[in-house]
Amino acid sequence: MAVGILYREELKEYDFGPGHPFRGDRYELFPPFLKSRLKEDDYYRFHATDPANEHDLLEICDKDYIDFVREYYHAASAGWLSYYENFSRYLSLDNRPIGIPGKIEEAARLVIGQAKAACDLIQRGDYKKVISIGGGMHHARRRYGEGFCIYNDVAFAAQYLINEYHLERILILDTDAHAGNGTAEYIRSNEKILFIDIHQDPKTIYPGTGFTQEVGSGPARGHTVNIPLPLYAGDDSYRLVFDSIVLPLTEEFKPQIIIRNGGSDPHFNDGLTYLGLTIAGFRMIGDKVREMAVVCQGREIDLIASGYNKTVLPYAWLSLLAGIANFPIIVEEPEPIPEIYQKDRAFADTEAVVNEVIKYHREFWKCLR
Repeated sequence: MAVGILYREELKEYDFGPGHPFRGDRYELFPPFLKSRLKEDDYYRFHATDPANEHDLLEICDKDYIDFVREYYHAASAGWLSYYENFSRYLSLDNRPIGIPGKIEEAARLVIGQAKAACDLIQRGDYKKVISIGGGMHHARRRYGEGFCIYNDVAFAAQYLINEYHLERILILDTDAHAGNGTAEYIRSNEKILFIDIHQDPKTIYPGTGFTQEVGSGPARGHTVNIPLPLYAGDDSYRLVFDSIVLPLTEEFKPQIIIRNGGSDPHFNDGLTYLGLTIAGFRMIGDKVREMAVVCQGREIDLIASGYNKTVLPYAWLSLLAGIANFPIIVEEPEPIPEIYQKDRAFADTEAVVNEVIKYHREFWKCLR
């Protein structure tokens, strides 16, 4: 069955300006790259959708935040940013545009609109799997934008599925190299959501959250599972994490749907991170996510945006999606793999992390005892 891919050209407006790490041209890279390697219709279909409206945004944000963000980014695109000295109340420094940026707020609403459409397409039975290009804004919180993220589509999708479709068990898998601190804040006490977050050791990278002992709160204790990987953790480390923790938890929790977010930034040559995944490793993650989704009859939403090496980005994204959708292609590494990454030198340290995660969660999950 073909997968649905949500994409509009206007996503390129999610652009913080020249010199900023997060530029909108990342979105223009991928569709032609995909189409050059795999025929549309046979395996996937592109869809355009509408941006989120005010009601949608109020599901996950306070009104004063929505109002400020809209005004602030509209002023930025008009070159009037100097009038907003109080931006730090609502936005971190890395969300401040450089120069004259694109129409960031409009594109951010489009990301939420795509998350909503992804939920609807799957719940209506149109697709088993839907990919939202530009999604995965996992650092954004209810009244604060940070880490290049403005509105959190991961949290929105989960909340929308609960409110609109009355789902009782949703699994969110975050494979971005950075911990999903915004998502974690939204779902910390929600027992209907199991949040598994695989990321680089938070002692070594932004946002400095996502330690193994952070397990959720109240009735949802044990429903936040952080797996902080050591520096340079590669393909074997990720395989161990999936086989030892992620797959068993999925089988026990029995989600009705899976939401995965994360792009290419765990790649060994990303530039902003220090992990060790290869392009083949991204395919392996996609394969594992497809295996997870068997529990929920293949139903999976994929939100994909991150990655800071634009040479690597389309290869890693396609490799991920090839695994998730079982595309009959092999995606090669765009450049030779350095010798230091040809073997997973962090594997022993990853084994220690796995044991620590199990220690903190065995009281909540039978499969970890």
